[in-house]
Amino acid sequence: MAKVLIVEARFYEAFNDMLIEGARSVVTSAGHEAEVLTVPGALEIPGAIALAAETGEYDAFVAIGVVIRGETYHFEIVAGESARAIMALTMDGIAIGNGILTVENEAQALVRADPTQKDKGGEAAKAALALLDLAQRFEA
Repeated sequence: MAKVLIVEARFYEAFNDMLIEGARSVVTSAGHEAEVLTVPGALEIPGAIALAAETGEYDAFVAIGVVIRGETYHFEIVAGESARAIMALTMDGIAIGNGILTVENEAQALVRADPTQKDKGGEAAKAALALLDLAQRFEA
């Protein structure tokens, strides 16, 4: 049984709840344990994953958050830098599924977060577990 840490940026609570529901469902259905850690924003997710990975307590990670385009350039920075940092950690061998939504509006976020629609939280958990399987395969 693997231990999966779901790291969420708790900004849009209703969307996050749906993303976490989808991720947790996939993880537990696969027979693994899921734990949730909350950080202030999407930019803090990679740092939290890096710190947690150093402990050796977790086998895989799911990044959860919602970034909605606003009137300033901030959207591009948060969306791009959080994705870049997660990819860098993945390239270092950490199994991470990226479920940070980067959308234009709340309607898009709803469709993607809802487990009965696009279920991006569940998809991110599936990606994390797939990477964990690959890591275990190549360890042998």
